[in-house]
Amino acid sequence: MNKEIVIIGAGFAGMWAALSAARLAKLNQAENISISVIAPVSELRVRPRLYEENVSAMIAPLMPVFNTMDVQFIAGSVSNIDSDSQTIKYLDENQLPQFKQYDRLVLASGSNLRTDLVNGIDQYAFNLDQIDTAAMLEQHLKSLAKKPASQSRNTVIVCGGGFTGIEMATELPARLKAMFSEGEDINVIVVERNEQIGSNYSPELQAVIKQASDELGITWMLNTQIEQITDEGLTLSTGERILADTVIWTAGVQANALTNLFQKSQGPQGRLNVESSLKVNGYENVFATGDVAYAKTDDKGNHALMTCQHAILMGKFAGHNVAASLLDLEPLPYKQENYVTCLDLGSWGAVYTEGWDQVVKSVKDEAKKIKVSITNELIYPPAPEYNVIMEQADPLAPWV
Repeated sequence: MNKEIVIIGAGFAGMWAALSAARLAKLNQAENISISVIAPVSELRVRPRLYEENVSAMIAPLMPVFNTMDVQFIAGSVSNIDSDSQTIKYLDENQLPQFKQYDRLVLASGSNLRTDLVNGIDQYAFNLDQIDTAAMLEQHLKSLAKKPASQSRNTVIVCGGGFTGIEMATELPARLKAMFSEGEDINVIVVERNEQIGSNYSPELQAVIKQASDELGITWMLNTQIEQITDEGLTLSTGERILADTVIWTAGVQANALTNLFQKSQGPQGRLNVESSLKVNGYENVFATGDVAYAKTDDKGNHALMTCQHAILMGKFAGHNVAASLLDLEPLPYKQENYVTCLDLGSWGAVYTEGWDQVVKSVKDEAKKIKVSITNELIYPPAPEYNVIMEQADPLAPWV
C-alpha cells in the first residue's frame, strides 16, 4: 500500500526536505513511498537576495530536480490542515478547493513580515518580504529619477535595523547616486527602536556595521519609535515628522499562519516546538522545518534562526526523518553547531563572522566574495543530476 509524504512549501527547507526524503526512499528501494510538494509555484524564490537589483531574476526552477528524484509537484495554496483525519485542504491553480491525504506531513511554509505593528504599513510602506513586493519597491526606486529633485524624493527611510534592514540600507546609497544627478544629497535613514546599531550582534560586528554606515553616509535614528507611516513619510512617537517619498518596512517576522493550526505546540514568533527529529511536539505524523520550526541546534541553548543557512540543513534532516518514520528506521537528531553571519554592506563591501559569538573573520572585498559565493551559488538548488542530488541531500554531508 502506498504511503504519502506531503511537504507544504517549496522554499529552501521544503525543497531540501523533498529531495532528502526521496533520497532515503530510493536508498531503501521503497517504491511504495510517494512524495509530493504543495506550493503556489514550482520555483525557489531566493529571498536572501531581494534587496538587490533585478529582483525578477531571483528565482530558480524546481521541476528539474523534482523530476530527477520522482517528486510530485502540486500547484496550490494550503488553507487548512486536519491533523486528525490527516487531510490537507488547498486551492488549486484555478482557485478551486481540493483535498490531499497524507501519512506524513512536513510543514515548510516559511515566514512572513508583520505589517500590523504600525498604522500605515500596508498602505504606504514597501517591503522585501516576497518577490512581488520587492519588485514593486524596485520599480518605485527607478521611478524616483523621473521626479523633480527634492529632499523628500532623495530621502529613503528603512524601518528596522536587523539583517534585512542593514542590507537594504547599505545597498541604497550607490543605487540612488547612480540614478540622480551628480552632487545631489542622498539621505538614507535607518529608524531603529533599540539603543545600538545591530543590537542583536556582537560588539565586534556592531563596530563594522557602524563603520560601513558612517562611510556610506547612512543616518541611524536609534531608540526611536514609529507612530505612523503616511503617504508623506512617517511620524515618530515624539511627534516629529520625517518627509520621504520612500519608506521601507523590514521589522518583525513571524512564522506562516498555518502554524496557528498547531497552537498547543507554538513557541516564539509562532514557530512550532519540535523534537530533535523535527517532529512537532504532540503530533505523531507531522514534522516542521525551516522558519516554522523552533529547533535546538546544539546543547548550548541555541536555536535555529529564520535564515536559509538553517533552513537548508533542517530541510535535509526533516526529509530524511519523515521518510525514516515510514521505513521504521531510527531518526537522525538535527544538529547544526556551526553558525556564520555574512552581511552585505553595499558598496563598502561585506562582513563575515563565525560562531554564535560572531567573531569577525573578514571584511570589505574579501567578505564580499564570500557573500556572493553563498547567495549566488551555494544556496541555489543542486544540479538536476541523480548522483549529485543523492550526495547533497544527505543531511550528514558537508555543504559549506
